[in-house]
Amino acid sequence: MTDFIPTRNDAFSLLQKYNQKPGLIRHALAVEAVMAHFSKKFGEDEEKWRVIGLVHDLDYEQFPEEHCHKCVELFKAHDWPEDYIRAVISHGWGICTDVEPKTPLEKTLYAIDELTGLVASAALVRPSKSILDIKTKSVKKKFKDKAFAAGVDREVIKKGAAMLDMELSDLITEVIAGMQPAAEKIGLKGDLQPSNP
Repeated sequence: MTDFIPTRNDAFSLLQKYNQKPGLIRHALAVEAVMAHFSKKFGEDEEKWRVIGLVHDLDYEQFPEEHCHKCVELFKAHDWPEDYIRAVISHGWGICTDVEPKTPLEKTLYAIDELTGLVASAALVRPSKSILDIKTKSVKKKFKDKAFAAGVDREVIKKGAAMLDMELSDLITEVIAGMQPAAEKIGLKGDLQPSNP
């Protein structure tokens, strides 16, 4: 059992050690922002939720075929706690792992991971190319259009919303709200200025 409690800086350093692609870094930052948003909503440990959000795809760039498996080895090599490792691998439940999300943190990560990708894609096709003026209904429309962002697994998002006892529309609204403060960092500020910088 390790006494090491990773900080946000530890997480970001580790992320950069194994990931260089800007798109993957932006996705990690988007998931981090949404996890932080939900941690406040649920009265949970914001730093821990941020850390998990940042490193959830740690092994994806270098080891895509071993996603959610190789990261166990990488985390253990850096003495990461078991509950952090479990939280990360649970987001692959039913896709590449059989570790079912159980805690609020795990359920939230599972629910929002794919959805942040859909929201980002929906923002990028707007005239403003911004997340700051996107509405839930336009993301919901894109959700129903299976050809749009076809790589996004809609079933995972639906299962995640059910796990959190949330309507899909409410989950989308919260994900947008979580991503907006990070608009610049995740490349989705577009042509708009934030209304509350």
